[in-house]
Amino acid sequence: MQYYTESLFSYTRLRTREVRIGDLWIGGDHPIRVQTMTTTDTMDTRATVEQTIRCIEAGAELVRITAPSKKEAENLRAIKDELRRRGYTTPLVADIHFTPNAAEIAARIVEKVRVNPGNYVDKKKFETLEYTDAEYAAEIDRIRERFTPLVRICREHGTAMRIGTNHGSLSDRILSRYGDTPMGMVESAMEFLRIARSEDYHQVVLSMKSSNPQVMVQAYRLLIRQMQEEFGECYPLHLGVTEAGDG
Repeated sequence: MQYYTESLFSYTRLRTREVRIGDLWIGGDHPIRVQTMTTTDTMDTRATVEQTIRCIEAGAELVRITAPSKKEAENLRAIKDELRRRGYTTPLVADIHFTPNAAEIAARIVEKVRVNPGNYVDKKKFETLEYTDAEYAAEIDRIRERFTPLVRICREHGTAMRIGTNHGSLSDRILSRYGDTPMGMVESAMEFLRIARSEDYHQVVLSMKSSNPQVMVQAYRLLIRQMQEEFGECYPLHLGVTEAGDG
């Protein structure tokens, strides 16, 4: 079965599930959407609002704002309220690093949250770990316990989610079993996607980021194949042109 276009130069649209982000739809037959990210301090409400407006007026259809801790996540309310007061309804995306509590706050406020499966639960200690199958399964149960509350909050509030793997921040656990490989990137995201599906939550977008374009292309192709073989369907893909570091 052909899962994707082999050529890097011949375009064929991949049919995916539809995902709603606020009043914006992606996937399916909807247009490819343009998203950008602010560079301001999220605690500086005025600067973040002003930069968000400039992004929107330049053509951004979604704007991502970093929320590395609970205080930034909580301040997303002030940012969103001021944007709405000024008449801007463009969906906002909270970018979460390391802090499940921040994600759970943000998911109640903005239209979409992004989590990195490499650091949402697992902490990187740069250790080589050996797991038995039973120990590995126990770690998956631990991820399920920590990630499921966010999934349920997103489902309750109609919030979309991006499960975004970064090549530079794969967990020690994934590295120990799959190595620093595209397959490790894919499995890192699939672990979280399986949990979301088990909760009947499907407002999910996925991304595979790598500073090496060849690694990125291979990871996306493996992801498509894995979703098709395991679920018989695909979720929309986010293509990010950024450095793929530890965030």
